[in-house]
Amino acid sequence: MSAVRDPAAQDGHVGWVEHTLAGITGSIERAVFTEEHARSRGWLQRVDPRAKLGMFLIVILAASLSGSIVIEVGLYAVVLAAAVASRVPTDFFVKRVWLGIPLFAGIVVIPAIFFVPGERLFDLALGPVHLAPSIPGLIGAVLLVARVGVSVSLAVLLVLTTPWADLLKSLQAIRVPQLFILVLAMAYRYIFLFLHLASGMFEARKSRVVARTSGGEQRRWISGTMGNLLNRSFKMSNDVYAAMSARGFTGSIRTFNTYRMRRADWAALGGAAAVSTVAVVAGRGVA
Repeated sequence: MSAVRDPAAQDGHVGWVEHTLAGITGSIERAVFTEEHARSRGWLQRVDPRAKLGMFLIVILAASLSGSIVIEVGLYAVVLAAAVASRVPTDFFVKRVWLGIPLFAGIVVIPAIFFVPGERLFDLALGPVHLAPSIPGLIGAVLLVARVGVSVSLAVLLVLTTPWADLLKSLQAIRVPQLFILVLAMAYRYIFLFLHLASGMFEARKSRVVARTSGGEQRRWISGTMGNLLNRSFKMSNDVYAAMSARGFTGSIRTFNTYRMRRADWAALGGAAAVSTVAVVAGRGVA
């Protein structure tokens, strides 16, 4: 008996199962790629995680307080230089930040371009609608996007150059609540576990389906898969908590890594503070 082949597969069409598998695999590969960068021997990878977290928080604060586009561009240049010194691929770093920022930040600032009072750049009449962007509105929009870009770039660079466990321990150093850190640690660990489970389910379906299925059958399978994953997550959370309690868990995370601030770490933290101070002071005076 010959198997019935999917006509969509014969004409080169990629189905939703293949798209889902590709998305899951891509997420896992990006996470592995990030961990590889965090364990390389770049400049930021050698800085104490506590000093690194302090550096990035200080520069993010400076980017938020600065009122100059020129200063924001200068801070972004410093961030790019740090990424290059840390052996992070520039194209990967830039794309990871700027492919999302113009879309979301741009949507937020579009009304400000047209409703902020001030001198108009042009006045274009499209029937009853007049498009008249103001110069102060455009400047404010560019400044907001620049601030978001610098802040997100710093956050991405911190994750790319710091192992997850070290980052969580750095949060403990600045007195972040233990419950918040625990939730982050468990979520990060089990996101990948459930990605593997979902990938296995989709691969199993793909290997067993030889004909085109109806939309109703696909929706029923997806809803059943979602319910199965939800049931597994509840069961696994109970099992993991029981295992942790049996081993002496008291609500706080402890690691075997010990950190000691060196002279180079203090110098990096002081340099970040100096750059941030100059950026804030200069940003108040630069138009």
